[in-house]
Amino acid sequence: MVLKDIMSISGEPGLFKFIAQGKNAIIVEHLETKKRSSAFGSAKVSSLEEISVFTEKEDMPLGKVFDLIFEKEKEGPALDYKSDPGKLKAYLNEVLPEYDKEKVYVSDIKKILQWYNILHALKMLVRDEPEKPAEPEEKSKTEVKKEAASEKKSEVKKEKTAAGKGVSAPKKKPAKPKDKKES
Repeated sequence: MVLKDIMSISGEPGLFKFIAQGKNAIIVEHLETKKRSSAFGSAKVSSLEEISVFTEKEDMPLGKVFDLIFEKEKEGPALDYKSDPGKLKAYLNEVLPEYDKEKVYVSDIKKILQWYNILHALKMLVRDEPEKPAEPEEKSKTEVKKEAASEKKSEVKKEKTAAGKGVSAPKKKPAKPKDKKES
């Protein structure tokens, strides 16, 4: 999922969108209420793009976890974050079986599901498209003509150097000016 510019602010409910950088704060907009406010340096602001979930192998970015939930739910909403803690753990285990059960707390699972459902309700869950190798573009007529002209020039230079091989004119040294002494 693309989570650029979506933020969580500690102590504030919901998610926020980054709007601008101020002198002493950042300006954010609440995703659900659309109210703008300032988040000062004393507030702990976390971009969802930088958050990852502990797994037994290597940490998984939150966007990939959202992708897994999106696939499991067939593009629908996730389990309610207010569900029983046992259900929450079982749900995350279905989605991400290799998550670290000791480091990922129930409160973390609640945040993941709450954030997913907020983004889903606002239709902001945009899947990352796998990068396709760049296909060669068709060259314009002017590019083709330029390439042909440069090839002709290089061929002419090759012919001239090939014809001139073995024949060289003696190089003249420039004449030194004579010093005249005035008496």
